[in-house]
Amino acid sequence: MNEHAEKKEKQGAADALRLQVASSPHLSNASFTTRRMMLDVLIALLPVIGMALYVFGMFAVKQILICLVSCLVAEALFTKMRKRPIPLDDGSATVTGVILALSLPGPAPWYVGVIASFVAIGIGKVLFGGLGMNIFNPAMVGRAFVMIAFAGSMAAAGYVDATSTVDAVTKATPLTLFQQAGVITPLKDLFLGTTNGSLGEVSALACIAGGLYLCIRRTASWEIPAGVITAVVVCGILAGISGPGTEWTVLHHLFGGALLFGAFFIATDPVTSPLAPKGKFIFGLGVGAIVMLLRLFSGYPEGVMFAVLLMNAITPLINRWMIPKPFGAVKEETKKAS
Repeated sequence: MNEHAEKKEKQGAADALRLQVASSPHLSNASFTTRRMMLDVLIALLPVIGMALYVFGMFAVKQILICLVSCLVAEALFTKMRKRPIPLDDGSATVTGVILALSLPGPAPWYVGVIASFVAIGIGKVLFGGLGMNIFNPAMVGRAFVMIAFAGSMAAAGYVDATSTVDAVTKATPLTLFQQAGVITPLKDLFLGTTNGSLGEVSALACIAGGLYLCIRRTASWEIPAGVITAVVVCGILAGISGPGTEWTVLHHLFGGALLFGAFFIATDPVTSPLAPKGKFIFGLGVGAIVMLLRLFSGYPEGVMFAVLLMNAITPLINRWMIPKPFGAVKEETKKAS
């Protein structure tokens, strides 16, 4: 017993003297855990959830519960199949379920949420090795699948919810109205969220409030939403100059659709976005530019989901471009000159 204790003490001394040669940064915050980050995201989503409940009533309750329970069940099932501990307490499956639900239209059938949840966890996350290993945003993988497989069921218009406070679910989405009929939705309605659409995209005010909380808490990197908004503003100004006379302004592009929801809650996923601050800003610029490209030149009124997934695929390349130079490194030109 004494011999074992002596070996353990020597091992501890050796670990204490071991030279760490990993690259910077060497300082870390032990309280900045996955669970804390997920809790911050859920807190930031409260204004968005509240507005979804106000506009869509029981449709929102049903969709959130379906996606939340389905994601938790899928996480438990797939991790058990891999014979690993079930990590439901880290909150990642909960956040995926809530974000997925908020990205779906409230009147979508129950099976859409279930299938989207299992695809999000199984293909978007577990298939790549689990939390921290996935390349694409899991919630967007699930939404993309049901968007293609159940296009008719994903239509947000044409339903009536007798329990909703605001009669918005009987109308087409603002972007669809503008693209198909040239109807301009007032900025006030877009900003406050009294319009139709997916659960999380209706209120720009709620998305901004929650997004600012994430940035202040440093759970989300401000460079990503800043890049998205910058690209949208620049592209919107150029579109206004090239096609004067339209009443659909830059603010309509910012407040309409899922842009702000995607910029603050989807694109800022730390696993699927770049590491360096410059890379994050470039990532955001790419998301915003692709969204505007799809809105202006394609037949699809919204493009946040596709923009995020495309930029997720480019993230490894951005990380390669943005590798920081070690302190004291000598440039190649200096080496050649010497």
